[in-house]
Amino acid sequence: MLHTIGPRPLDCQAKTGAGRGKGGQVQFHKYHGLGNDYIVIDPADAGEVLSADQVRRICHRNYGMGSDGILFGPFAGSRGDFGLRIFNPDGSEAEKSGNGLRIFARYLWDMGLVDADAPFAIDTKGGVVHAMVHGADGLITVDMGTVSFEAADIPVTGITGEVLNQPVCVKGRDLVYCGATIGNPHCVVLCDEISDQMALELGSSLENDPRFPNRTNVQFMKVIDRNTIAIEIWERGAGYTLASGSSASASAAVARRIGVCDQSIIVHMPGGTLDITVKDDYSIRLTGPAAKIAMGTLSTEVWSGTPPEE
Repeated sequence: MLHTIGPRPLDCQAKTGAGRGKGGQVQFHKYHGLGNDYIVIDPADAGEVLSADQVRRICHRNYGMGSDGILFGPFAGSRGDFGLRIFNPDGSEAEKSGNGLRIFARYLWDMGLVDADAPFAIDTKGGVVHAMVHGADGLITVDMGTVSFEAADIPVTGITGEVLNQPVCVKGRDLVYCGATIGNPHCVVLCDEISDQMALELGSSLENDPRFPNRTNVQFMKVIDRNTIAIEIWERGAGYTLASGSSASASAAVARRIGVCDQSIIVHMPGGTLDITVKDDYSIRLTGPAAKIAMGTLSTEVWSGTPPEE
């Protein structure tokens, strides 16, 4: 059962429910999860769902607030305690985000909508997830769901069954990848060495490869030992990013599925580390931090003028 609780030892502000609408001022809260930043906008303040153009304006690093996406919620979810829609900075909608879900859980806690150490359910386009904010250390645990490696589930065209250790040639480079979905698609490239330059050079081509009809998130993964991996990330609809919870989850699941890692895996990313547990059925439990950056009101001028070029 969820309870409204008293003020946090944080910069918590009660929702105004202003309902000013998209053309007027809209309240926002900005957070990051290991350097992957999101803006939370309450539907009660926005008035209705933001358009793709408005998402792009808000997320633009020069013309807007700048972020890796927008978390639009909470609203009444048909399958959970809170509904959430997740938008990429290019205006497209994401099914699921591990960092976004941790941030949204932290936001709900900051706003007094959930209790510490009490699980609650969030309804996303990629399925219902269960989350909990730990009162002792402020970390957030999210049960991300179950990973599938089946081509039809991801989806990946031109192959049947599990997508494991498959060849792909990108910009003249022969690579090996595994496909996975945890409600959103992932392409995990197996590497001896990884770098940000590799992700920047190859990420977009893999994201938009025709074998992935819904596009895909891309991870370049190096196995360090039986309990540790490192990844560089190209995020669908966002580009290069410092951290991604769903990418960490998919990569850890792939590492266990191909037999190079055990159940408990620490995932190193440029923005920091996440602790992942890959259960025997490939369901994922993710634990990591989320930090608040700012809160305020978007100016009406963010909606005016010529939209910035892509």
